[in-house]
Amino acid sequence: MLSSRPTGQQIVSVKPITVPAPERGIDLQVKVTAPRTGQKLPVIVFSHGNAWSLDGYEPLVDRWAAAGFVVVQPTHLDSRHNAIAWDDPRFATIWRVRITDLHAVLDNLSNILAQAGLEACADRERTAVVGHSWGAQTAGALLGARVLDADGVPGEDFSHSAVSAGALIAAAGTGDTLTPFAAENLPFMKPDFSSMATPALVVAGGKDQSQLSTRGPEWFTDAYHLSPAPKSLLTIAEAEHTMGGIAGEMAAETTDENPARVALVADAISAYLRAALNINDAEWTALNNTAEGCDGMWSIISK
Repeated sequence: MLSSRPTGQQIVSVKPITVPAPERGIDLQVKVTAPRTGQKLPVIVFSHGNAWSLDGYEPLVDRWAAAGFVVVQPTHLDSRHNAIAWDDPRFATIWRVRITDLHAVLDNLSNILAQAGLEACADRERTAVVGHSWGAQTAGALLGARVLDADGVPGEDFSHSAVSAGALIAAAGTGDTLTPFAAENLPFMKPDFSSMATPALVVAGGKDQSQLSTRGPEWFTDAYHLSPAPKSLLTIAEAEHTMGGIAGEMAAETTDENPARVALVADAISAYLRAALNINDAEWTALNNTAEGCDGMWSIISK
């Protein structure tokens, strides 16, 4: 049974650390969270959902850090802190800036870790990207997914050689069923997963009904079904878009508050990444075995 709290491992956070991004207009700042002790710690670069910041997602981040990961969280331009609304001329290109943010973090990872006092403790050869919602599309680009243009032609390849694995939580599906609002305001929400070859775990909620698509919750499984192996899909039957409250306890966006569900998401990603990064596959194997006897509350499939 998964607990609803992180382990007793002490963790520390350092913020803000400014990352060089001269053409961005607004400083790119990150938060680094890690266990107080440890060596050869794998790294997660996390991309938040729309409007959030480096201060969000503590229920996930703290649990990952307690499990032995160094987590780096940038604040993207669409954060509430920056007050860039839908009608702001910068909004149309924020999806690209988000991807550039992650590249900047990865390209400057040694300096970021040094400023956090962690350069000697982290294993930069084992680096993963994780994202939620819009952050999942951002992270997916670094795993090899592309954006289709108006003619259905895949755009630029934004994959990054430093990324060995990833996890996508509530990732938007294909763009052929966008609602009129989404088609007008979010035309970049047309992912092509056929080139997303990097190993990844896709996490989807069985009750995640997006206002951006005319399809049902299965829309959020496209990243698994339409990408090449190796991939795994964790489906949580009762989960909605915030997966029980991964962005924060009592956050306004949370519609299905459930600490045990948050713990499941965090622990599943931790276990998957340990296996995918060739650290230890025991936790991932155990989780798969547990899924077989959980009466359909959640399931895992792989290819």
